[in-house]
Amino acid sequence: MKKISINFADGRPFDSRNVRHYRGIVGLYLIYNTEISIRYPFKESRLIYIGMSEKVTNSIGARLQNHLDGTSGNDGILSYASVNSLKFTVVNFEMLKSIWPYQIETLESYFISDFVRGFGVYPICNNKTGFDILNAEVGRQINIEWEYFNDR
Repeated sequence: MKKISINFADGRPFDSRNVRHYRGIVGLYLIYNTEISIRYPFKESRLIYIGMSEKVTNSIGARLQNHLDGTSGNDGILSYASVNSLKFTVVNFEMLKSIWPYQIETLESYFISDFVRGFGVYPICNNKTGFDILNAEVGRQINIEWEYFNDR
């Protein structure tokens, strides 16, 4: 089984100025709280949301902007943003294509399923469930750097 490690770049403040840099980029984005940790059943994390952009016309930048202005319909992200400082980091799907032969939707489901295995529930602002992806189903074991979202 092929092993892949995913590490995250330094997060950017969750604001329009930073979001616009991701227009036209397809991939995953992870939003996290810089002030508080969420008490999940198995352990705490600052991560509040895992999302994706599946096409250039609905890019990471566009999706993040929709969360910022409230048109995404995710009131949880808006509520956290109104009382805490949030940041985001991204996983550019283009950079993974040589090692991840599946669609972006499968990668997002893998991330969410892996988070559930490690923390006990979905990230607090993910209000939809993906399908559960197991290592054996994709023939890869991904080591995701969830520690990035711990207290720093």
